[in-house]
Amino acid sequence: MTHLDVEIKQLREDIKEMMNLTLGQISKVKNAFLLLDKDLAREIVFYERRINSLELKIDRDCENILALLNPVAIDLRFVLASLKINSSLERIADNAEGMANYVNEIKNPFSEELIKNIGLVEMFNVAEQMLSVVCIAFETEDTAIAHSVFQKDEKLNELNMKAALVTELFIKSNLEKTHESLFVLSAVRKLERVGDIAKNIAEEIIFYIEAKVLKHKKD
Repeated sequence: MTHLDVEIKQLREDIKEMMNLTLGQISKVKNAFLLLDKDLAREIVFYERRINSLELKIDRDCENILALLNPVAIDLRFVLASLKINSSLERIADNAEGMANYVNEIKNPFSEELIKNIGLVEMFNVAEQMLSVVCIAFETEDTAIAHSVFQKDEKLNELNMKAALVTELFIKSNLEKTHESLFVLSAVRKLERVGDIAKNIAEEIIFYIEAKVLKHKKD
């Protein structure tokens, strides 16, 4: 095994760890938000520091591989994809931390009626499934699994589109719940972004395996 092979293998393991940490953050923030669990929300904020530290390590390792080991072909595509995947995972974790901060800041419980009408539980579940799918696709290098993420993202977009109107109608009838209702709407927006970022990760997985750049492909 060459020095490049060793570094690529370690990079792959670090990306897997980053994926697992980020998936854990999304799973935890779903419970923290829906159960108003402030202890769990604080744990999410604490773990964000570990994720940030790992992101920096992966970035440095990618830069060193590119600068010192001159990877080519699929190794080069893997390192370039890893740089983008790493950044994307950190952004997902940032969104999880943002939702955790809502839980820490809120004084009154989120409205169960609004959560139900918006479909927030379904949004959390779909976002978590999408991230889980890209983790599996990365580990197995299965582009068919990666492709399945795109259809799931359509559901998040659909729910996000109706969220503003649903929230507006709810607030008009429940003015005293305006503050916490806006937090719910903000969580919807963050989950929609998580879906978009998970889709970007799937594109990068497909890129390094198949040398395709889907984001510039026309339907």
